[in-house]
Amino acid sequence: MSVPAASGPRLHYAWVVAAATFVTLLMAAGMRAAPGVLIGPLHDAFGWGTADVGLAVSVNVLLFGFMGPFAAALLVRYGLRTVVPCALALVALGSGLSATVTARWQLVLYWGVFVGIGTGCMAAVLAATVANRWFVARRGLITGALMAASASGQVMFFQVLTRLTTNGHWQRVPVVVALCAAAMVIPTALVLRNKPEDVGLRAYGAPDGYRTPAGTNNPVRMALRGLRIVSASGAFWVLFGSFFVCGVSTNGLVQTHFLEAAHDHGIARTAAATLISLIGLFDIVGTLFSGWLTDRYDPRKLLFVYYGLRGLSLLLLQPALESAHAPLWLFITFYGLDWVATVPPTVALCRELCGAEWATVAYGWVYAGHQLGASLAAWGAGEIRDRTGSYQLAFLVAAGCCLVASVGVLHVGRRPIEGAMAASAPAA
Repeated sequence: MSVPAASGPRLHYAWVVAAATFVTLLMAAGMRAAPGVLIGPLHDAFGWGTADVGLAVSVNVLLFGFMGPFAAALLVRYGLRTVVPCALALVALGSGLSATVTARWQLVLYWGVFVGIGTGCMAAVLAATVANRWFVARRGLITGALMAASASGQVMFFQVLTRLTTNGHWQRVPVVVALCAAAMVIPTALVLRNKPEDVGLRAYGAPDGYRTPAGTNNPVRMALRGLRIVSASGAFWVLFGSFFVCGVSTNGLVQTHFLEAAHDHGIARTAAATLISLIGLFDIVGTLFSGWLTDRYDPRKLLFVYYGLRGLSLLLLQPALESAHAPLWLFITFYGLDWVATVPPTVALCRELCGAEWATVAYGWVYAGHQLGASLAAWGAGEIRDRTGSYQLAFLVAAGCCLVASVGVLHVGRRPIEGAMAASAPAA
Protein backbone atom coordinates (compact mmCIF):
# COMPACT_ATOMS: atom_id res chain seq x y z
CA MET A 1 0.00 0.00 0.00
CA SER A 2 1.42 3.38 -0.98
CA VAL A 3 2.10 6.03 1.63
CA PRO A 4 -0.15 9.07 1.33
CA ALA A 5 1.21 12.52 0.70
CA ALA A 6 0.11 15.63 2.51
CA SER A 7 -2.75 17.42 0.85
CA GLY A 8 -4.63 20.68 1.20
CA PRO A 9 -3.31 23.48 3.35
CA ARG A 10 -1.50 21.18 5.78
CA LEU A 11 2.22 21.90 6.11
CA HIS A 12 4.25 18.93 4.93
CA TYR A 13 6.40 17.65 7.81
CA ALA A 14 9.41 17.74 5.50
CA TRP A 15 9.50 21.52 6.02
CA VAL A 16 9.48 21.04 9.80
CA VAL A 17 12.42 18.65 9.56
CA ALA A 18 14.22 21.04 7.21
CA ALA A 19 13.66 23.97 9.59
CA ALA A 20 14.93 21.97 12.59
CA THR A 21 17.95 20.84 10.59
CA PHE A 22 18.61 24.43 9.50
CA VAL A 23 18.76 25.60 13.12
CA THR A 24 20.90 22.62 14.14
CA LEU A 25 23.40 23.20 11.34
CA LEU A 26 23.49 26.92 12.03
CA MET A 27 24.32 26.39 15.69
CA ALA A 28 26.73 23.51 15.05
CA ALA A 29 28.58 25.62 12.52
CA GLY A 30 28.77 28.47 15.01
CA MET A 31 30.42 26.06 17.42
CA ARG A 32 33.12 25.32 14.86
CA ALA A 33 33.91 29.04 14.62
CA ALA A 34 35.39 29.16 18.11
CA PRO A 35 39.05 28.33 17.26
CA GLY A 36 39.28 31.26 14.88
CA VAL A 37 38.66 33.72 17.71
CA LEU A 38 40.88 31.88 20.22
CA ILE A 39 44.20 32.08 18.35
CA GLY A 40 45.09 35.49 19.79
CA PRO A 41 43.71 34.96 23.32
CA LEU A 42 45.44 31.57 23.69
CA HIS A 43 48.71 33.14 22.54
CA ASP A 44 48.30 35.84 25.19
CA ALA A 45 47.41 33.29 27.89
CA PHE A 46 49.94 30.53 27.17
CA GLY A 47 52.35 31.89 24.56
CA TRP A 48 51.16 29.37 21.95
CA GLY A 49 51.93 30.21 18.32
CA THR A 50 49.47 30.38 15.44
CA ALA A 51 50.51 26.94 14.24
CA ASP A 52 49.99 25.46 17.73
CA VAL A 53 46.31 26.41 17.81
CA GLY A 54 46.13 25.65 14.09
CA LEU A 55 47.11 22.04 14.85
CA ALA A 56 44.04 21.57 17.06
CA VAL A 57 41.89 23.17 14.37
CA SER A 58 43.54 20.91 11.78
CA VAL A 59 42.70 17.75 13.75
CA ASN A 60 39.17 19.02 14.32
CA VAL A 61 38.63 19.76 10.64
CA LEU A 62 40.21 16.48 9.52
CA LEU A 63 38.00 14.36 11.78
CA PHE A 64 35.03 16.55 10.92
CA GLY A 65 35.55 15.68 7.27
CA PHE A 66 36.39 12.00 7.51
CA MET A 67 33.44 11.40 9.81
CA GLY A 68 31.30 12.40 6.81
CA PRO A 69 30.93 9.06 5.03
CA PHE A 70 30.53 7.16 8.30
CA ALA A 71 28.09 9.75 9.61
CA ALA A 72 26.14 9.35 6.37
CA ALA A 73 25.96 5.60 6.95
CA LEU A 74 25.02 6.11 10.61
CA LEU A 75 22.23 8.45 9.55
CA VAL A 76 20.95 5.81 7.14
CA ARG A 77 21.14 3.05 9.77
CA TYR A 78 20.05 4.81 12.97
CA GLY A 79 18.32 7.92 11.65
CA LEU A 80 18.37 11.63 12.40
CA ARG A 81 16.55 11.29 15.70
CA THR A 82 19.34 9.22 17.27
CA VAL A 83 22.53 10.46 15.62
CA VAL A 84 22.02 14.23 15.91
CA PRO A 85 21.27 14.39 19.68
CA CYS A 86 24.21 12.06 20.42
CA ALA A 87 26.50 14.25 18.32
CA LEU A 88 25.36 17.37 20.17
CA ALA A 89 26.07 15.69 23.50
CA LEU A 90 29.62 14.86 22.38
CA VAL A 91 30.17 18.47 21.27
CA ALA A 92 28.94 19.70 24.65
CA LEU A 93 31.38 17.37 26.42
CA GLY A 94 34.37 18.33 24.28
CA SER A 95 33.63 22.05 24.48
CA GLY A 96 33.18 21.99 28.24
CA LEU A 97 36.49 20.21 28.73
CA SER A 98 38.20 22.70 26.39
CA ALA A 99 37.58 25.45 28.94
CA THR A 100 39.95 23.65 31.32
CA VAL A 101 42.97 23.25 29.02
CA THR A 102 46.46 24.20 30.17
CA ALA A 103 48.45 22.22 27.60
CA ARG A 104 48.36 22.02 23.81
CA TRP A 105 47.68 18.26 23.77
CA GLN A 106 44.51 18.87 25.77
CA LEU A 107 43.23 21.35 23.19
CA VAL A 108 43.99 18.83 20.43
CA LEU A 109 42.12 16.06 22.30
CA TYR A 110 39.10 17.99 23.54
CA TRP A 111 38.51 20.40 20.70
CA GLY A 112 40.29 18.53 17.94
CA VAL A 113 39.00 15.00 18.57
CA PHE A 114 35.79 15.23 20.60
CA VAL A 115 34.29 18.31 18.95
CA GLY A 116 35.62 17.21 15.55
CA ILE A 117 33.79 13.88 15.70
CA GLY A 118 30.62 15.43 17.12
CA THR A 119 30.33 18.19 14.57
CA GLY A 120 31.30 15.72 11.84
CA CYS A 121 27.95 14.02 12.38
CA MET A 122 26.17 17.35 11.81
CA ALA A 123 28.03 18.40 8.67
CA ALA A 124 27.16 18.58 5.02
CA VAL A 125 26.12 14.93 5.03
CA LEU A 126 23.26 15.84 7.38
CA ALA A 127 22.07 18.44 4.91
CA ALA A 128 22.39 15.97 2.04
CA THR A 129 20.58 13.26 4.01
CA VAL A 130 17.62 15.52 4.81
CA ALA A 131 17.42 16.81 1.23
CA ASN A 132 17.65 13.35 -0.35
CA ARG A 133 15.39 11.59 2.15
CA TRP A 134 12.64 14.15 2.72
CA PHE A 135 12.48 15.97 -0.64
CA VAL A 136 12.06 15.05 -4.28
CA ALA A 137 10.85 18.46 -5.44
CA ARG A 138 12.91 21.49 -4.34
CA ARG A 139 15.87 19.28 -3.46
CA GLY A 140 18.47 21.71 -4.82
CA LEU A 141 16.89 24.64 -3.00
CA ILE A 142 16.79 22.73 0.29
CA THR A 143 20.40 21.65 -0.11
CA GLY A 144 21.39 25.25 -0.69
CA ALA A 145 19.44 26.49 2.33
CA LEU A 146 20.86 23.87 4.69
CA MET A 147 24.41 24.36 3.47
CA ALA A 148 23.99 28.12 3.86
CA ALA A 149 23.20 27.44 7.51
CA SER A 150 26.19 25.12 7.86
CA ALA A 151 28.63 27.59 6.39
CA SER A 152 27.12 30.86 7.56
CA GLY A 153 26.94 29.76 11.17
CA GLN A 154 30.72 29.47 11.16
CA VAL A 155 31.11 33.17 10.43
CA MET A 156 27.91 34.77 11.71
CA PHE A 157 28.84 34.04 15.34
CA PHE A 158 32.36 35.42 15.12
CA GLN A 159 31.25 38.77 16.50
CA VAL A 160 29.59 37.29 19.59
CA LEU A 161 32.41 34.84 20.27
CA THR A 162 35.06 37.53 19.82
CA ARG A 163 33.41 39.78 22.39
CA LEU A 164 33.37 36.90 24.86
CA THR A 165 37.19 36.85 24.83
CA THR A 166 37.58 40.44 26.05
CA ASN A 167 39.70 41.02 29.15
CA GLY A 168 41.40 37.67 28.68
CA HIS A 169 38.34 35.55 29.55
CA TRP A 170 38.81 33.11 26.68
CA GLN A 171 37.19 30.29 28.69
CA ARG A 172 33.79 31.88 28.11
CA VAL A 173 33.84 30.75 24.47
CA PRO A 174 34.01 26.96 24.99
CA VAL A 175 31.61 27.21 27.96
CA VAL A 176 28.98 29.03 25.89
CA VAL A 177 29.44 26.53 23.04
CA ALA A 178 28.97 23.64 25.48
CA LEU A 179 25.79 25.14 26.93
CA CYS A 180 24.32 25.78 23.47
CA ALA A 181 25.04 22.22 22.35
CA ALA A 182 23.55 20.75 25.51
CA ALA A 183 20.43 22.89 25.18
CA MET A 184 19.73 21.49 21.71
CA VAL A 185 19.87 17.78 22.59
CA ILE A 186 16.26 17.33 23.74
CA PRO A 187 14.58 19.61 21.12
CA THR A 188 16.26 17.77 18.23
CA ALA A 189 15.26 14.40 19.67
CA LEU A 190 11.65 15.57 19.90
CA VAL A 191 11.31 17.26 16.49
CA LEU A 192 13.46 15.28 14.05
CA ARG A 193 12.08 12.19 12.33
CA ASN A 194 14.12 9.63 10.44
CA LYS A 195 12.03 9.38 7.26
CA PRO A 196 8.67 10.51 5.84
CA GLU A 197 7.08 7.11 6.38
CA ASP A 198 7.52 7.59 10.14
CA VAL A 199 4.79 10.23 10.03
CA GLY A 200 2.68 8.53 7.36
CA LEU A 201 3.90 10.60 4.40
CA ARG A 202 5.89 10.36 1.21
CA ALA A 203 8.85 12.63 0.57
CA TYR A 204 7.81 16.13 -0.49
CA GLY A 205 7.00 16.11 -4.20
CA ALA A 206 7.37 12.33 -4.51
CA PRO A 207 5.16 10.38 -6.95
CA ASP A 208 2.73 7.64 -5.94
CA GLY A 209 4.44 4.49 -4.76
CA TYR A 210 7.69 6.23 -3.81
CA ARG A 211 9.35 4.94 -0.66
CA THR A 212 12.54 6.00 1.11
CA PRO A 213 15.41 3.52 0.45
CA ALA A 214 15.93 1.11 3.33
CA GLY A 215 18.87 1.33 5.72
CA THR A 216 21.73 -1.05 6.43
CA ASN A 217 22.71 -3.08 9.45
CA ASN A 218 26.42 -2.24 9.10
CA PRO A 219 27.20 1.49 8.64
CA VAL A 220 30.98 0.96 8.47
CA ARG A 221 30.63 -1.67 5.76
CA MET A 222 28.28 0.62 3.85
CA ALA A 223 30.73 3.54 4.00
CA LEU A 224 33.71 1.43 2.92
CA ARG A 225 31.70 -0.30 0.20
CA GLY A 226 30.65 3.10 -1.10
CA LEU A 227 34.28 4.20 -1.25
CA ARG A 228 35.26 1.05 -3.11
CA ILE A 229 32.53 1.62 -5.67
CA VAL A 230 33.04 5.32 -6.35
CA SER A 231 36.85 5.35 -6.14
CA ALA A 232 37.06 3.44 -9.41
CA SER A 233 35.65 6.48 -11.21
CA GLY A 234 37.72 9.43 -12.39
CA ALA A 235 34.67 11.67 -11.97
CA PHE A 236 34.70 10.97 -8.22
CA TRP A 237 38.33 12.00 -7.91
CA VAL A 238 37.70 15.21 -9.82
CA LEU A 239 34.90 16.07 -7.38
CA PHE A 240 37.09 15.01 -4.45
CA GLY A 241 39.92 17.24 -5.68
CA SER A 242 37.66 20.20 -6.34
CA PHE A 243 36.17 19.95 -2.86
CA PHE A 244 39.70 19.67 -1.42
CA VAL A 245 40.30 23.08 -2.98
CA CYS A 246 36.97 24.33 -1.62
CA GLY A 247 38.11 23.44 1.90
CA VAL A 248 41.52 25.06 1.41
CA SER A 249 39.94 28.32 0.28
CA THR A 250 37.10 28.62 2.84
CA ASN A 251 37.02 27.31 6.41
CA GLY A 252 40.64 26.14 6.42
CA LEU A 253 42.06 29.52 5.41
CA VAL A 254 39.62 32.41 5.69
CA GLN A 255 37.46 31.20 8.56
CA THR A 256 40.44 30.17 10.70
CA HIS A 257 42.91 32.93 9.90
CA PHE A 258 41.04 36.01 8.69
CA LEU A 259 40.93 37.61 12.14
CA GLU A 260 44.69 37.36 12.58
CA ALA A 261 45.34 38.44 8.98
CA ALA A 262 43.21 41.53 9.50
CA HIS A 263 44.84 42.20 12.88
CA ASP A 264 48.25 42.09 11.18
CA HIS A 265 47.10 45.08 9.11
CA GLY A 266 45.82 47.15 12.02
CA ILE A 267 42.17 46.04 11.97
CA ALA A 268 40.76 45.32 15.43
CA ARG A 269 39.63 41.75 15.99
CA THR A 270 36.09 42.89 16.83
CA ALA A 271 35.91 44.84 13.55
CA ALA A 272 37.29 41.86 11.64
CA ALA A 273 34.72 39.62 13.32
CA THR A 274 31.99 41.92 12.02
CA LEU A 275 33.35 41.50 8.50
CA ILE A 276 33.39 37.72 8.90
CA SER A 277 29.78 37.83 10.10
CA LEU A 278 28.85 39.74 6.95
CA ILE A 279 30.41 36.98 4.86
CA GLY A 280 27.90 34.67 6.52
CA LEU A 281 24.98 36.91 5.64
CA PHE A 282 26.04 37.18 2.01
CA ASP A 283 26.61 33.42 1.95
CA ILE A 284 22.96 32.72 2.77
CA VAL A 285 21.90 34.70 -0.29
CA GLY A 286 24.55 33.15 -2.52
CA THR A 287 23.93 29.55 -1.49
CA LEU A 288 20.15 29.81 -1.78
CA PHE A 289 20.57 31.27 -5.25
CA SER A 290 23.04 28.50 -6.11
CA GLY A 291 20.48 25.88 -5.03
CA TRP A 292 17.86 27.53 -7.24
CA LEU A 293 20.31 27.55 -10.17
CA THR A 294 21.26 23.90 -9.57
CA ASP A 295 17.65 22.85 -10.12
CA ARG A 296 17.80 24.50 -13.56
CA TYR A 297 21.33 24.46 -15.02
CA ASP A 298 24.29 22.12 -15.56
CA PRO A 299 26.11 21.89 -12.21
CA ARG A 300 29.48 21.56 -13.98
CA LYS A 301 29.16 25.01 -15.50
CA LEU A 302 28.05 26.45 -12.18
CA LEU A 303 31.12 25.00 -10.44
CA PHE A 304 33.36 26.42 -13.18
CA VAL A 305 32.02 29.89 -12.44
CA TYR A 306 32.10 29.53 -8.64
CA TYR A 307 35.68 28.31 -8.36
CA GLY A 308 36.91 30.84 -10.90
CA LEU A 309 35.30 33.78 -9.10
CA ARG A 310 36.59 32.59 -5.73
CA GLY A 311 40.13 32.36 -7.06
CA LEU A 312 39.94 35.91 -8.38
CA SER A 313 38.58 37.19 -5.06
CA LEU A 314 41.43 35.58 -3.09
CA LEU A 315 43.96 37.22 -5.41
CA LEU A 316 42.52 40.55 -4.25
CA LEU A 317 42.47 39.79 -0.51
CA GLN A 318 46.01 40.83 0.40
CA PRO A 319 45.81 44.14 -1.55
CA ALA A 320 42.40 44.76 0.04
CA LEU A 321 43.82 44.30 3.54
CA GLU A 322 46.69 46.66 2.75
CA SER A 323 44.57 49.43 1.26
CA ALA A 324 41.49 51.46 2.12
CA HIS A 325 38.29 49.89 3.42
CA ALA A 326 36.37 50.02 0.12
CA PRO A 327 38.32 47.14 -1.56
CA LEU A 328 37.95 45.05 1.60
CA TRP A 329 34.18 45.55 1.62
CA LEU A 330 34.16 44.54 -2.04
CA PHE A 331 36.01 41.33 -1.15
CA ILE A 332 33.61 40.57 1.73
CA THR A 333 30.58 40.93 -0.55
CA PHE A 334 32.02 39.07 -3.52
CA TYR A 335 33.62 36.27 -1.52
CA GLY A 336 30.61 35.88 0.80
CA LEU A 337 28.20 35.24 -2.07
CA ASP A 338 30.52 32.45 -3.25
CA TRP A 339 31.39 30.95 0.17
CA VAL A 340 29.63 27.58 -0.19
CA ALA A 341 27.79 28.06 -3.45
CA THR A 342 29.77 25.01 -4.64
CA VAL A 343 27.80 22.60 -2.43
CA PRO A 344 24.40 22.30 -4.19
CA PRO A 345 25.90 21.50 -7.63
CA THR A 346 28.38 19.05 -6.06
CA VAL A 347 25.56 17.21 -4.26
CA ALA A 348 23.59 17.16 -7.52
CA LEU A 349 26.55 15.61 -9.37
CA CYS A 350 26.95 12.92 -6.69
CA ARG A 351 23.30 11.98 -7.16
CA GLU A 352 23.60 12.10 -10.95
CA LEU A 353 26.67 9.86 -10.95
CA CYS A 354 25.81 7.46 -8.11
CA GLY A 355 22.03 7.27 -7.95
CA ALA A 356 19.72 7.92 -5.02
CA GLU A 357 20.87 4.94 -2.93
CA TRP A 358 24.55 5.89 -2.80
CA ALA A 359 24.47 9.66 -3.33
CA THR A 360 24.79 10.61 0.35
CA VAL A 361 27.62 8.19 1.08
CA ALA A 362 29.45 9.30 -2.08
CA TYR A 363 29.04 12.92 -1.06
CA GLY A 364 30.35 12.01 2.39
CA TRP A 365 33.63 10.88 0.82
CA VAL A 366 33.75 13.93 -1.43
CA TYR A 367 33.22 16.10 1.62
CA ALA A 368 36.10 14.30 3.33
CA GLY A 369 38.25 15.82 0.60
CA HIS A 370 36.89 19.25 1.52
CA GLN A 371 37.91 18.87 5.13
CA LEU A 372 41.27 17.34 4.23
CA GLY A 373 42.01 20.53 2.31
CA ALA A 374 40.67 22.67 5.16
CA SER A 375 42.81 20.78 7.67
CA LEU A 376 45.94 21.34 5.59
CA ALA A 377 45.17 25.04 5.20
CA ALA A 378 44.37 25.55 8.90
CA TRP A 379 47.83 24.30 9.86
CA GLY A 380 49.75 25.34 6.75
CA ALA A 381 48.58 28.95 6.69
CA GLY A 382 49.63 29.27 10.32
CA GLU A 383 53.07 27.92 9.48
CA ILE A 384 53.40 30.35 6.57
CA ARG A 385 52.45 33.27 8.77
CA ASP A 386 54.84 32.22 11.57
CA ARG A 387 57.74 31.82 9.11
CA THR A 388 57.13 34.79 6.79
CA GLY A 389 55.18 37.17 9.01
CA SER A 390 52.34 37.35 6.48
CA TYR A 391 49.49 35.30 5.04
CA GLN A 392 50.10 36.58 1.50
CA LEU A 393 51.63 33.35 0.18
CA ALA A 394 48.74 31.32 1.65
CA PHE A 395 46.21 33.56 -0.13
CA LEU A 396 48.05 33.20 -3.45
CA VAL A 397 48.31 29.40 -3.20
CA ALA A 398 44.59 29.10 -2.43
CA ALA A 399 43.71 31.39 -5.33
CA GLY A 400 45.78 29.31 -7.75
CA CYS A 401 44.15 26.09 -6.55
CA CYS A 402 40.69 27.58 -7.15
CA LEU A 403 41.54 28.55 -10.72
CA VAL A 404 42.80 25.01 -11.42
CA ALA A 405 39.64 23.50 -9.89
CA SER A 406 37.43 25.72 -12.04
CA VAL A 407 38.88 24.08 -15.14
CA GLY A 408 38.92 20.58 -13.69
CA VAL A 409 35.20 20.41 -12.88
CA LEU A 410 34.33 20.85 -16.55
CA HIS A 411 35.79 17.36 -17.07
CA VAL A 412 33.35 15.56 -14.79
CA GLY A 413 31.74 13.12 -17.19
CA ARG A 414 28.03 12.47 -17.57
CA ARG A 415 28.31 8.68 -17.53
CA PRO A 416 26.96 7.22 -14.25
CA ILE A 417 29.42 5.33 -12.06
CA GLU A 418 28.65 1.77 -13.09
CA GLY A 419 29.35 0.13 -9.76
CA ALA A 420 27.06 2.46 -7.86
CA MET A 421 24.23 2.33 -10.36
CA ALA A 422 24.43 -1.44 -10.69
CA ALA A 423 24.70 -2.10 -6.96
CA SER A 424 21.64 -2.96 -5.03
CA ALA A 425 20.26 -0.64 -2.36
CA PRO A 426 22.40 -0.37 0.78
CA ALA A 427 20.03 -2.66 2.67
CA ALA A 428 21.24 -5.53 0.52
